[in-house]
Amino acid sequence: MNSSIIIGIAGGSASGKTSISRQLKEAFENTQSVVIIRQDDYYKDQHQKTMEERIKTNYDHPFAFDNELLVEHLKTLTSGGSVEKPTYDFVHHTRSDHVEHIDSSDVIVIEGLFVLENEELRDLCDIKVFVDTDADIRFIRRLLRDVNDRGRTLDSVVTQYTTRVRDMHNQFVEPSKRYADVIIPEGGQNSVAIDLLLTKISSIIHRNVV
Repeated sequence: MNSSIIIGIAGGSASGKTSISRQLKEAFENTQSVVIIRQDDYYKDQHQKTMEERIKTNYDHPFAFDNELLVEHLKTLTSGGSVEKPTYDFVHHTRSDHVEHIDSSDVIVIEGLFVLENEELRDLCDIKVFVDTDADIRFIRRLLRDVNDRGRTLDSVVTQYTTRVRDMHNQFVEPSKRYADVIIPEGGQNSVAIDLLLTKISSIIHRNVV
């Protein structure tokens, strides 16, 4: 068995994946090394495209991600190695020049839209989680995030949601829920579900070190 455990957290856009990931990191960082890896940082590089072409990219389709590189990095980390993780520039719609050095950790949390949709990714996960949040809540959160943090306009966010996000969620994200070991309604606000998840993670960590 690998010395590291991987927790995969999937769910719709702005469902609360990041909130849960942070709670897991905070819960274990005093006793275990924990790293969070966002699938969003593995969007494919688009430096070769014009801004107009980048804007037209469907970022809510699995093909937008370099999952091959993500799988390679996860295998390296679980084997005790380190990686240079890409980061993504959401303002310019392409991979940033900045990379992050990531060392192997006891607990690796990978969160993203298609973590459970992709067979290679979910097969690497010791625990598979799906965050199940109502569509209207997700849309409001996404709207606030994209306008305030990613420099998008109100019209662009609404257009993207109605023409791509909603359909891609129904086609790819929602069906991946069937692969989950744990489904957490209400995202990071569901303290009971998170406590149960923490208990399960603790048991796996204990099993790995015994």
